[in-house]
Amino acid sequence: MAEIIQERIEDRIPELQQLERIGLFSHAEIKAIIKKASDLEYKIQRRALFKEDFINYVQYEINLLELIQRRRRRIKYSFKKDEIEHSIVQRVQGVFRRASAKWKDDVQLWLSYVVFCKKWATKAQLSKVFSAMLAIHSNKPALWIMAAKWEMEDRLSSESARQLFLRALRFHPECPKLYQEYFRMELMHAEKLRKEKQEFEKADMDVGDFDHPEEILKGELARIIYKNSISKIKGAEFHVSLLSVAQLFDFAKDLQKEIYDDLQALHTDDCLTWDYVARRELEIESQPEEQPSTKQAKAVEVCRREERCCAVYEEAVKTLPTEAMWKCYINFCLERFSKKTSSEFLRRKRLERTMITFRKAHELRLLSELQYKQWIELLLRHDFFMEALEVSETGTELFKDSVTMWQKKLQVLIESKSPDIDKSFEEAFVHLKSQVCLPLWISWVEWSEGAKSQEDTEAIFKKAILAVTGANSVILKDKYLDWAYRSGGYKKARAVFKSLQEIRPFSVEFFRKMIQFEKEQESCKMLNLREYYERALREFGSTDSDLWMDYIKEELTHPLGRPENCGQIYWRAMKMLQGESAELFLAKHAMHQAGH
Repeated sequence: MAEIIQERIEDRIPELQQLERIGLFSHAEIKAIIKKASDLEYKIQRRALFKEDFINYVQYEINLLELIQRRRRRIKYSFKKDEIEHSIVQRVQGVFRRASAKWKDDVQLWLSYVVFCKKWATKAQLSKVFSAMLAIHSNKPALWIMAAKWEMEDRLSSESARQLFLRALRFHPECPKLYQEYFRMELMHAEKLRKEKQEFEKADMDVGDFDHPEEILKGELARIIYKNSISKIKGAEFHVSLLSVAQLFDFAKDLQKEIYDDLQALHTDDCLTWDYVARRELEIESQPEEQPSTKQAKAVEVCRREERCCAVYEEAVKTLPTEAMWKCYINFCLERFSKKTSSEFLRRKRLERTMITFRKAHELRLLSELQYKQWIELLLRHDFFMEALEVSETGTELFKDSVTMWQKKLQVLIESKSPDIDKSFEEAFVHLKSQVCLPLWISWVEWSEGAKSQEDTEAIFKKAILAVTGANSVILKDKYLDWAYRSGGYKKARAVFKSLQEIRPFSVEFFRKMIQFEKEQESCKMLNLREYYERALREFGSTDSDLWMDYIKEELTHPLGRPENCGQIYWRAMKMLQGESAELFLAKHAMHQAGH
């Protein structure tokens, strides 16, 4: 192995001599490069090979290439590239070839190889890399698309790109993305040919040499792909995606019309078709003589276009009266309503239209849970409390087990200052599972704190602590303790702490809050602090190194603390803490001992 490494190091000598001779690197730097290269070579020549060693090797060589480039720019020297950079690039490609042969399945490694070749190697070399990669990873459509795009956009070879797409479709005959990109490529190719023809004509050159039929220039190849693809891939979504691609090319008007007509003919029972057809009305502009000039006229024109869209949606919900179709209609109305406008007329019209659409779908019971929430939020934003209450009542009847639906209803009751809030909370808990009720309990106590007496709020907290178990109860206990301190001071907080201290689980924050409350008192008792720390350490002493450190600092700094206890606390911590927590505690304790 040593002979191989020595030989590879000796192969570097000509390029290193050139680097030193032309002044890009000093003699000391060349020696450092040789030493680093030897270390890297040993790692990739040993019997047990690791991918990370190959990656580190490649990264070092790339860093070296970039450093050479920067120094060339600095001294304005651009010669001897074949002897220096070319040699390094060849070596890196050799390492990549070895690595990709050993770890064939690592797509990320292949992509790194591709990125390197794009920046440093020739196009012919990159083409070979793509071929090797696709021979192994032919089951990944994204890689075929990447290779074809490179052939089309970088090598400017439409024929190579076409061959790659055709090979890819043999492996993936029903892949929508492949058809979309192949369709796009043929349209780009036709557009490129049309521009070339225009340049010929501008230059008064003989167009006879331009040997491309008129059908190709009009996108006939793209039309063939379109016809083949829709025979294999059904559904309006794919159809619409091809139409969206075709609309990017102005010369393909006939193709766009054909796709649009087929969409309407083949997919009348799909809500996406109706949604697309309706939204197209927004893009249809007025005749030049009807172009609006004033802001008000522009607002009227936008309103007219939106009305045309709604007319299509109205026809759609009659033809296809499904929840999905109403969802498309409502989403359109909400999108238009959320658009910013300075026109009060347009804002009013959009709100009115949205409300009417919600009501119609509601009457047919074709609103989803999400749409009921959207409707309630819209009603609350515009202070329509009575209607919001009616809608939320219906929503909770239809979706009794939805906690967010009940939240919306209770939000309406709270904002409208209803007298039935407590009753509604109780009703919600009857229908919902206890493990999802935490947000409602929090809403109830927060509302009660501002609207009811302390006794009533505490009664709700006590009910909540009994009803909510497991990890969710931790949040409630923290909130209960906070509320007790806010409403009744330290005495009340200590009483709540005592009542909860045996009802597990807890958070560290629960104990830290109590420690903080004690410290805020004028007569801060060390006896109480010890009690809180000891109680916290019973729960978290095996994992929380900060608690132990804070306990030690408390004994050292408190006027009634006992510094002699610190040694005992230290040894207890070392017995209880495990793994990384123990190491962290040792480091923090050492820093503290050193005065940091």
